[in-house]
Amino acid sequence: MSRFDVSISQVEQADITEVIDFVMASRAQIFPMLDATVLPADLQHFERVYLSGEDGRFWLARSEGEIVAAIGYLPYDHRFAQLDYAGRRTVEIVRLFVAPQFRRFGLAKALYERLREHAAAAGVQVLYLHTHPFLRGAIRFWERQGFVVVDVEADPLWQTTHMQFLLPDLS
Repeated sequence: MSRFDVSISQVEQADITEVIDFVMASRAQIFPMLDATVLPADLQHFERVYLSGEDGRFWLARSEGEIVAAIGYLPYDHRFAQLDYAGRRTVEIVRLFVAPQFRRFGLAKALYERLREHAAAAGVQVLYLHTHPFLRGAIRFWERQGFVVVDVEADPLWQTTHMQFLLPDLS
């Protein structure tokens, strides 16, 4: 991040529309196969999911007033039958996007570290995420953050790669 003056903060009510616009534009670039006109459920209910609920949070990074990166987490919803997180407080990391000109300067790592610290302080036990091999460098990035691959789906298009990080017990 040395080339840029970037600030990281938790999203507030006044940021919601701008954050959704940033996330949807980033998502459209990275996942052109998805319908860019359909707002995912977590974004439709952003305030409830990320601001007023106990279990979801979202951060953004700004440079010169513009959002240049984002990351969030929400309660894991147990939608993947092959993963068993029963009895462990688990959140899913979602929506990590960094504007192309801000990549490779440590911004994704800085956002993740902020998220991890908050999750640990909130008593989260497991950080879960999934990614895909066609997202260049994503699996390696998460492995460098300490995540391990726990499952790779056989689907030839997505090859969804499930990863987890067990947070140390701070009690």
